[in-house]
Amino acid sequence: MRRTSFANWPCSIARTMDLLGDWWTPLVLREAFYGVHRFDAFQQSLGIARNTLTDRLRRLVDEGLMEKQPYQSEPVRHDYVLTEKGRDFYGVLMAMNAWGDRWLAGEQGAPVVFHHERCGRQGHAEVVCSECGEPMTAGDTRPRLGPGYPPRLAERPDVRERFAG
Repeated sequence: MRRTSFANWPCSIARTMDLLGDWWTPLVLREAFYGVHRFDAFQQSLGIARNTLTDRLRRLVDEGLMEKQPYQSEPVRHDYVLTEKGRDFYGVLMAMNAWGDRWLAGEQGAPVVFHHERCGRQGHAEVVCSECGEPMTAGDTRPRLGPGYPPRLAERPDVRERFAG
C-alpha cells in the first residue's frame, strides 16, 4: 500500500510527520540522544529488525538529521551521529516525553527523568512564547498564515476562515 506524502503540504507538522514516516524513526533519534551511535547498539536497545533499522538510519542520513562517520575500515563500519538539524529535534522529543509523563506514565511516575545541567535540577519541557516567555497553550494561541503559505490556497474560503484574525 502506498503512503500519502505530506512533504509539500503547507504545514510544518505534516511535513515533519512525512519525514518521520513511522514510530521507529523518533525512537532511533531518542536513542541517539541517549548516546547510542552504532548500528548494533541501536538494534539491541530497540529490538528493531535489522532491515527496518537500516531503512530508518538511511532516511535520517538522507534527510540530514544524522551523518555517518567511519570508525573502522576493515570491514567499513560507521557511527551515526546527530547533525545540527538532528540535534534540533531534541525539543520535539522532550515535548512528547512531557506529554507522555503527564498522561501515560501511570501511578509509578515518569519512566525517565531529565537532569538539566545548567541549573542542576530535574526538569521537563514546556512550550513558551519566544517573544514574552509565557506558556503557549491551545486556549491562548491562534494560527495565522505565514509567508510560506501558498497564495493560491490562501484564497480558499475555508482557509481564510480557519486563519482569520
